[in-house]
Amino acid sequence: MAIEADALKMKKIAVVGTGANGSCLSADLTRNGYDVSMIDQWPAHIEAMRRQGLRISMPDRELHVAVKAYHLADVAALNTRFDYVFIMPKAYDTRWMAEFIKPYLAEDAIVVGAQNAMTAETISEVVGPKRTIGCVVELSSEVFTPGLVQRNTIPEKTWFGVGALTPDMDHRVPEIEAIMKNVGRVTVTSSVQSGKWMKLIVNTMCLGPFALMGVTQAEGMKLPGMQELITRIGAETLTVGQKAGYGMEPIFGLKPDEMKGTNQLLEKLMDKLVRDVGPRARDCVLQDHLKGRYSEVDVINGLVVEKGEALGISTPGNSAVVELTRQIHAGTLKPDVGNLAKVLEMMRG
Repeated sequence: MAIEADALKMKKIAVVGTGANGSCLSADLTRNGYDVSMIDQWPAHIEAMRRQGLRISMPDRELHVAVKAYHLADVAALNTRFDYVFIMPKAYDTRWMAEFIKPYLAEDAIVVGAQNAMTAETISEVVGPKRTIGCVVELSSEVFTPGLVQRNTIPEKTWFGVGALTPDMDHRVPEIEAIMKNVGRVTVTSSVQSGKWMKLIVNTMCLGPFALMGVTQAEGMKLPGMQELITRIGAETLTVGQKAGYGMEPIFGLKPDEMKGTNQLLEKLMDKLVRDVGPRARDCVLQDHLKGRYSEVDVINGLVVEKGEALGISTPGNSAVVELTRQIHAGTLKPDVGNLAKVLEMMRG
């Protein structure tokens, strides 16, 4: 079904959770003529964007976009019903943000969780399956200064996989595809939940483990023992996913024939990600450690541990990452390359 760009630009879009990735998506849509309202719980970020606009710094270009930015408390007074909503906070904030925006949805609104982890079902539970489209994301960015985002993955290397959770929503997917093509490459998939689990595999390998060491992915791949660790973690996550019924869905724009062979698959996924995000990228968990914030490890590696226990599958690598990350959250451990030996020891039992 062809979607008229001008018709989409007349619709109301909300991005709820406008941290680094949410800001990147908002900036691209806004500069391409879409009516976007940015809604976030970080007051300084909202105020900075109101004063001076949103700046996106990329390896090869800079964007400066005037945006519509709102505090959570502003939404009740907007008197707006949104046609499309992109929920983009940390995965653990998904449910309450979906509940928060639910009263402001148009009758035929579509809600997309463009996030890490397995959030699509949570959104569907809140707003209903006839309002939910699933999304897999390859986009790396970071924000430490209000109003200023460093986007590591340029638009040409940014990728989204979008798909319906139920067949009766297939006809709405082209709308989301058309909108998100303004931000990066888009693949429509008939198995979006399997795609999200494939992305979860990558996240279990590259977020918590590298953040424990306090290094970027490019730096971490040079550490002796790191390849063993992430391969083991990825294999655990793949095994749990297969047992849970998730298939081998291509992600990151890879072709089906590039996804064959377990070890080759894990290496290809990691190599593709490292190439796309570049050497300077600090992943979202490392950013959280640097900010002293709670990270998504409990809903990424922790989800694998939880599902593994339910399915009778041992996940020592993921379990070690979860345990040491919790020590960092508690302030009893700091990110350091010396933590690699701790993880390997715990993993080997």
